[in-house]
This record gives sequence, C-alpha cells and structure tokens, in this order.
Amino acid sequence: MNERSSSLRHLIGIKSLTREELLSFVNEAETFVEVSERSIKKVPALRGKTILNVFLEPSTRTRVSFEIAGKRLSADTINISGSGSSLSKGETLLDTARTLQAMRPDILVIRHGSSAAPQFLAERLRQTSIVNAGDGMNEHPTQCLLDLLALQCESGAPLEKLSGMTVAIVGDIRHSRVARSHIWAHRLLGNTVRLIGPPGLVPRELADEQCFGKHVEIHHHLESGLKGADFVIVLRVQKERQKESFISSFDEYSRFYGISSEKLQQWCPDAFLLHPGPANRGIEITGELLYATRSLVEKQVRYGVAVRMAVLFRFGSVRHHFEDDESEEASSADGIIGGEIEA
Repeated sequence: MNERSSSLRHLIGIKSLTREELLSFVNEAETFVEVSERSIKKVPALRGKTILNVFLEPSTRTRVSFEIAGKRLSADTINISGSGSSLSKGETLLDTARTLQAMRPDILVIRHGSSAAPQFLAERLRQTSIVNAGDGMNEHPTQCLLDLLALQCESGAPLEKLSGMTVAIVGDIRHSRVARSHIWAHRLLGNTVRLIGPPGLVPRELADEQCFGKHVEIHHHLESGLKGADFVIVLRVQKERQKESFISSFDEYSRFYGISSEKLQQWCPDAFLLHPGPANRGIEITGELLYATRSLVEKQVRYGVAVRMAVLFRFGSVRHHFEDDESEEASSADGIIGGEIEA
C-alpha cells in the first residue's frame, strides 16, 4: 500500500475543516459502508499500523465503533480507559501521551472531559495523528460526520445538494459537543440551524457574534423551532450536568420540549429524526419514536463504523513527515476496500 502525506494530519473538530474536506470525509465513509455487509468484514488497509483508543470518559457507541473500525481495517488496536491508565495515579495527560508516543502509535483516538485536550496533544505529539472522539463541551466531529452520512445515504441526495435546508437541534445545547460540531458543519453546507430548548440550556449568547452569530436561530418554543424543519436532531438531557438547575424539572422539560410522533407529524412531518444516544426515553424523546419510519437512530450506529473506518484509513495511510512536507503518491480508498483478508 502506498502511503500518502496530507496537509490534514489530525481531526480535531469540524470547525477547522473546509467544506471540501467535510464532503470528502462523508463521501469516503460511504465507500466503507459495504465492508460491514460482507461475510468477512475485514480489509488489509491498515495492516501493520497501531491505533490507541484512549477513552477518559464513559462511552459505549463511540468507543466500540472505533475499536471495530480499527480491527476491520486490520490495524493493531489497543484500548485504554482512564481507570486503567496512569492518569488515575496522578500522571498528567502530556506525560501519559509522551509515554504512548514513545511506543510509536500511528493514530491516537482521544475522548476527554476537558475541551481542547485533542488540540493540546496535536500541538505536542509530532509523529502521531490525533482524532477527537469528544472533548468536554467543545466538539464531537465523528458523531457529526456519521449523522451527515446517514442523511446522505437515507435521503438519496449527495450531501453537497443538501443545502438551504433547515436543521432543528433540540435539547441541552449548552453542554452539547454534538450540537457545536453540527453548527459548524451546517454553516459550511449553507443550512439554517435552529437551536431549541429552555433558556437555561439554550442561552441567547450562542447567537452573539463572538459565538455562532447570525448562523443560528434561538427558539425557546418547540413549535416555532420545529415548524418546517427538514432534519431534527434530538439531544440527550445530560442529567449529570443539571446540578446547576438549568431546568426546573425533567417532567416540565418533557412536557414543553420532549419530542413525540404527534409533534413531528404536526410541525415537520417529512423531517428525518436523529439522536446521538444514549436516549432518555420519556424525557427528550418517546421510546416509540426512536424506531419510527423516519428515525435514523439505528442507522446512525451502523454508519458510525463506516465513518470511523474512513477517518482511521485517512490518517493511517498518511506518512508522518511532521518536520517536513515531503509528498507521497496518494492511495485510493476504493482500491483498498476491494480486498479482503480473513479475520
């Protein structure tokens, strides 16, 4: 396999991508969807490469899909949790990262409770690509990419054609890294983003120029926010972050902002529904709606593996000339995934 150099050496967030880079990630990911449908779900694309999945916050979907993605690409994949690392003994993130760097991993996937932790590592580790699997209240770029892939595949329209649409994001925007990644993405795509929720969870400051400015609309009433929306993204109410009383009660939140089939049918009957999970049934969304006809919730999980395969392939096939910019001939994702090896 030919290795390639690239100006894009890390995936820190959607904010740092160009429109062309965003589209290329989604389109490359679509070529990996078919791999998961095979009887032998493995290709030799990253054989000999090493991927470290460092998850310092709880996760199921993201952690497992990154692990599956790495193994389906034939990479050596090692998982590290906070409780199983020296961080639990008081070691700093930088010292831990330098220790791992000395083992020469090709990619380090990091999930961290502090915003900008992936950027911190990318600025200091010169021979390893950093992939952000969620940092604090900043971004969750691969979740956004898999949501976009789900919309592209299930709508039947190329992502670049899904412009001029209205995207309604409902829920705990204040604490949501998923929402922030989506705002940056739909800004690139030319879509209108409506942020919907109670004032405590959707502060008007998000529409200030120093934040997202005119690119978002703030709605504190569910009807005005959902009316005519093309896509609805429902966010989990993060119970663990409600100690500061951003909402009066979960019952009240459910009554005014909980999403049900009846509300969607009344205000945006043709909208696709997404939820990054895990879902609080009966609070932000009814259980039956999770698996309704226009719900993409299960498909999001399926497309998540393809997106993470595409991200790992891109950075795993980059030759790391971090001290210079030597160029190498680019390799083709289409060519790589045509091969199979046994598990």
